Amino acid sequence: MANPRLLEIRQGVLSKNDRLAAELRGRFVQAGVFVINLLSSPGAGKTRLLEETLRLLGQRYRVAALVGDLATDNDARRLARSGALVRQIVTGDLCHLEADMIEHQLADWDLNALDFLFIENVGNLVCPTSYDLGEAARVVLLAVTEGEDKPLKYPATFVSADGVVVTKIDIASAVEFDQVAADANIQSVHPGVPVLYTSARSGAGMDTWIAWLEARRNSWQLLGQASA
Repeated sequence: MANPRLLEIRQGVLSKNDRLAAELRGRFVQAGVFVINLLSSPGAGKTRLLEETLRLLGQRYRVAALVGDLATDNDARRLARSGALVRQIVTGDLCHLEADMIEHQLADWDLNALDFLFIENVGNLVCPTSYDLGEAARVVLLAVTEGEDKPLKYPATFVSADGVVVTKIDIASAVEFDQVAADANIQSVHPGVPVLYTSARSGAGMDTWIAWLEARRNSWQLLGQASA
């Protein structure tokens, strides 16, 4: 009877998380802050991409970030160099962020003073997939160093994505990354999902990424106004 009991507990945890995530989503909509949940495996360049994203968007918008890690506040200190409002969430041995962690960290933040809020999830392509954080968009990163078959190994994560960002394209040729195969694999598990190729180091593709974020936020705002 152990397995049914574990399933019951897991369903209960997810149900509670989903209820809280729905409440958070309502708060985000009311405040007009567009929330992006960034997922990737460790070493995919998530923090580097986010650092440059905050810098670029911060020239025209009010931006902030919550950063999830098992230990240390290294990423938060690094991201703060962009001038954005940043806070670290240390999860200990938990391999993902949950909605109650987000709610707790935002308790003393004025959401009305933000346009974009990025949530950098814990580096993991399994656990975070099941947890809604109230985000308006979920973006999965894939580094060229990880190989073209990552979407086939972690299909649930890529299916849940509103967009896929391929990172480190400045070294794609050096690691013999096959873009055609990567595109085919991504589309095979999530047909039609937008795929953006970027390098935060060289700046390649960053304008397209920023434009995508702005377009998503504009569409989200129009949808909110239509349903109000």
